Amino acid sequence: MTHLVAPPAVDDAVPDLLGAGWTARTIHLRPDDEGEPVATLVRRAGPEQPTRRAVLYVHGFIDYFFQTHLGDAWAAQGYDFYALDLRKYGRSIRAGQTPNYVTDLHVYREELDAAARIIRAQDGHDVLVVLGHSAGGLLTSLWAHARRGTGLIDALVLNSPWFDLNRPWRERVALTHVVDVVGRLTPRLVIGAVGQDYGQSIHRDTGGEWDFDLTWKPHEGFPVRAGWFRTIRRGHARIAQGLEIDCPVLVCTSTASGPYDRWHEDLGTTDSVLGVEQIVARSPGLGADVTIEQIPGGIHDLVLSGPVARQRYLDTVFAWAATHVPAETPNSRPIAKEQP
Repeated sequence: MTHLVAPPAVDDAVPDLLGAGWTARTIHLRPDDEGEPVATLVRRAGPEQPTRRAVLYVHGFIDYFFQTHLGDAWAAQGYDFYALDLRKYGRSIRAGQTPNYVTDLHVYREELDAAARIIRAQDGHDVLVVLGHSAGGLLTSLWAHARRGTGLIDALVLNSPWFDLNRPWRERVALTHVVDVVGRLTPRLVIGAVGQDYGQSIHRDTGGEWDFDLTWKPHEGFPVRAGWFRTIRRGHARIAQGLEIDCPVLVCTSTASGPYDRWHEDLGTTDSVLGVEQIVARSPGLGADVTIEQIPGGIHDLVLSGPVARQRYLDTVFAWAATHVPAETPNSRPIAKEQP
């Protein structure tokens, strides 16, 4: 169906660590300076009735896919559910590699294209919804823009996308200028780290509701390196210029932000990682058909919010999908060659 250059090798599906009903395929990617990276495509077993509609989830920074209830919710709506652990994240971390580290966001197109090919051409789905969270929202937005005109993506849903640095304006500008130089000269220089409070607030061992692997998603995060941060800021700048995504886009975010640098009593009801006002301000420039919805009481990962906000988020997404996602895309629909 699609025409992609030099498709990577893909291993057969094997049982995934999430247990019964979940499988994983390893996607072998082009070598970089740390060896041969891989990505991992996780799939939830499809519904009893075959469906030609699918959703592809892409996680954020210091993250991987573990939210099985999200897959269950999409399956209940008649979608096959997939999730991609990007290179050097989660299931895709390999010995000798720097976790979560790249110096060019464009490299992710390789595994995103490969995942789309598997979902459409190999597994036979006609409709593809892409769902990006946080940094995954940044990556999938840039990818959707790069693949405009191809018919590859039918709808894009963004869960608290990372569109700007959550810092005061002067600090954002000054830091960006410095890192643009330092990140080019000494890309592996450690320049900071993320706060621990958000992760601790959601993990079951420290008072939260959720269980996840603290090796792959540690509370203290992984070191923030200059080269990685430089390419993230360049991605932010591209978002600020405006994109031309040609499929419908839904952007969901909380109604309020909380302090990102300390523990506070509203951690469970605010986005305490990103600035929601930045998300709302940048989102209209994504394309011609953008819907913005704010979820009261939502946290940074809206699907990990408290029960009321979580359900409101899911209800919002599925109500939007019912009117913006095609029920079926004919096999005969031409799909153009992707842009490099």
